[in-house]
Amino acid sequence: MHSNRKALPRAVTARSVAIALLAAFAGLAGCQRGSSNGPAVSTTGPSGCPAVQARAQAAVARAEKTGTARNGPAGGPAAVSGRTIVYVAQTMTNPGVAGVADGVRDAVRVIGWNVRVIDGGGSPAGIQAAMSEAVTLRPSGIVIGGFDPGSTSQQVAQANAAGIPLIGWHALASPGPSRRPELFTNVTTRVEDVAGISAQWIIAHSDGRAGVVLITDASIPFAKKKSDLIRKELATCSGVRLLAYENIPIPDASSRTPREVSTLLSRYQDRWTHSVAINDLYFADAAPAFRAAGRQGSGPPFNIGAGDGDPSAFQRINSGQYQAATVPEPLSQQGWQIVDEFNRAFAHRPASGYVAPVHVATAADSAGATTWDPPGYRETYRRIWGR
Repeated sequence: MHSNRKALPRAVTARSVAIALLAAFAGLAGCQRGSSNGPAVSTTGPSGCPAVQARAQAAVARAEKTGTARNGPAGGPAAVSGRTIVYVAQTMTNPGVAGVADGVRDAVRVIGWNVRVIDGGGSPAGIQAAMSEAVTLRPSGIVIGGFDPGSTSQQVAQANAAGIPLIGWHALASPGPSRRPELFTNVTTRVEDVAGISAQWIIAHSDGRAGVVLITDASIPFAKKKSDLIRKELATCSGVRLLAYENIPIPDASSRTPREVSTLLSRYQDRWTHSVAINDLYFADAAPAFRAAGRQGSGPPFNIGAGDGDPSAFQRINSGQYQAATVPEPLSQQGWQIVDEFNRAFAHRPASGYVAPVHVATAADSAGATTWDPPGYRETYRRIWGR
């Protein structure tokens, strides 16, 4: 299985560049920050939304189950030989992006191809440079790993003109093929499902009464849509109040999150009972601020990540350290799916249409695991490829 390891080129680091990212939504400032003069949120007494809470509890119970869904497409073409793909990463400091890259590497070893990883470093200029390098290499295919293809429209057009198939991971808000931009397919769970179950977990966990802080990265369309959907689902429960809607770009998370959390703790104090972020990594950066404020690792606030379920998130959850749950992407499985989708493109077959089902991981159901790695998909793809 590992016979091709030596053939794999080393990851390429993009040039050092200045980071130019969006500021917080000025037009939404009132909604983002909430009102510090409103009534306190009570976590005792009857539910603030009995019917909504009952539906949320049922949905969460289903999502916590493991190993009950088909993991992979039903069939597909046998392996095409002699291909090289390039994985362009938004930033390899994003655990989701890095986890999928690892899955791609594993799958490539099995199918018998080569892969090169180029790190965009998290900035628009760095990602554009990485995509330009990828197109110049004229590989068999290019992965758009976790960034908006619209930010590299020139390079995408060059790849399209050269007949190089593009496959996205979290590149667009929806899974499947795309005409504008032209992607063979986009691999992701359904953002509606991830957002919905994240908000439903808060509703169920709080018995329908919560004061919530929501953290997003508005520079990524996928993340922005996810946070807007979370916000919409939270609003279905009258007992849940959105205290703050924070825009912190992922590359700035380590520097900005501790300051923002300290400010929010001072402003909302015990009214802040739950948090949800579009990526688990925010809670790694928030932990020092919670700890400095004397908050217990087991909460409140009780924190759920609406992606990506990296090992550090599972470690925080399993040890009760400032994260209670995650809605993890099956990162390795999605890396294998990307390779399978390229194989379909090379074989002139349509995309698989497979979408991984949503899952909720807590200390109670993770059984000490440090990733969400559904059973069976490796065997499924080996059977399809004849490997």
